[in-house]
Amino acid sequence: MKRISKIWIIAGVLAILAVTTFLLTGNKKKEEVSFVTEKVSKANIQNSITATGSIEPVTSVTVGTQVSGIVSKLYVDYNSVVKKGQVIAELDKTNLTSELNTAKANMSNAQHNLTYQQANFNRYATLFKKGLVSADDYESARLTYQQAKDQVAQTRESVRKAQTNLGYATITSPIDGVVLSKSVEEGQTVAASFSTPELFTIAQDLTNMQVVADVDEADIGEVKQGERVTFTVDAYPNDTFEGTVKQVRQQATTTNNVVTYEVVISAPNADLKLKPGLTANVTIYTAERQGVVSVTNKALRFTPTKETVGNRKIVDCNGKNKVWIEEGNTVKAIPVNIGETDGTHTQILGGIDEGKRVITELKVVSNQEEATASQESSPFAPGPRKRK
Repeated sequence: MKRISKIWIIAGVLAILAVTTFLLTGNKKKEEVSFVTEKVSKANIQNSITATGSIEPVTSVTVGTQVSGIVSKLYVDYNSVVKKGQVIAELDKTNLTSELNTAKANMSNAQHNLTYQQANFNRYATLFKKGLVSADDYESARLTYQQAKDQVAQTRESVRKAQTNLGYATITSPIDGVVLSKSVEEGQTVAASFSTPELFTIAQDLTNMQVVADVDEADIGEVKQGERVTFTVDAYPNDTFEGTVKQVRQQATTTNNVVTYEVVISAPNADLKLKPGLTANVTIYTAERQGVVSVTNKALRFTPTKETVGNRKIVDCNGKNKVWIEEGNTVKAIPVNIGETDGTHTQILGGIDEGKRVITELKVVSNQEEATASQESSPFAPGPRKRK
């Protein structure tokens, strides 16, 4: 009985030793460090800013009148196509014609008076030479003659002014274009005493529009003439229109403490979809590089340490911008020159060749996880029992 008890004690001790050994060795995870790499390759790099603006005609003219009166005739309406010099409206000419006739009568009277005063002066000049009239009488006659001449000139200008005002009663289009707006109707009185009344707005060419966008002060430094632009309008949400930056205006506008600058963008409109006043959602491409050698920004941010590379050797460099490569048991830094970036990729101007693999991040794998994954995917692992 004692011998059997010793055997069980020895068996128990061996079992405890086996379990302890398994816990200390067999169940211990062994971790290995590897690198995730990618090739230096070509990519398209784009930087852009967004803004909103409005569609406007490149050239539009507000047509008004410099004289007051009643609108007697309107010859155009909204969307009418007009030619330069075409009569588009007329004011009542009764008073203006009367003013012209009065001016002409005054000029005629002044001319008659001039003829008389010239003859009178000539007589006084002759008498003065003979000593028959005093110098005072002679000078008085000469002064009256000169005043008559000035009066003729003054009345002549009055006639010209009356003729001009009568001409203003006939309103013509200053450009070839399309009538965008009409502010008067026949029979309406317009008064030009303080400012020129607006009658029509005419756009020169609706096939050639522009977008005037408000760009934030934080982005305006990146906007340059000639940059590519795309924009959309709510009227055609599935269409994308294209243009280029034509002008960056220097004048700032402040609204609710927000400073913006106007950027003028070309907007070809051959199909006439774009209408004046539409709101445009604008994307300005401030930097575009097509098919340039680049790396992801993760590669430029990666920095190895002794704690993370295990027994590998680290060879660093003094470059401001660098990427890391793996050569055998060495992790080596390569200085590079960089260009444009879009936040995801950065252009490589020099320092490393296309096709070279660079490190982007670390990958830590334990052998237990690999073993578990291998067992789960092993074709020899027993599968579920089939029910008969």
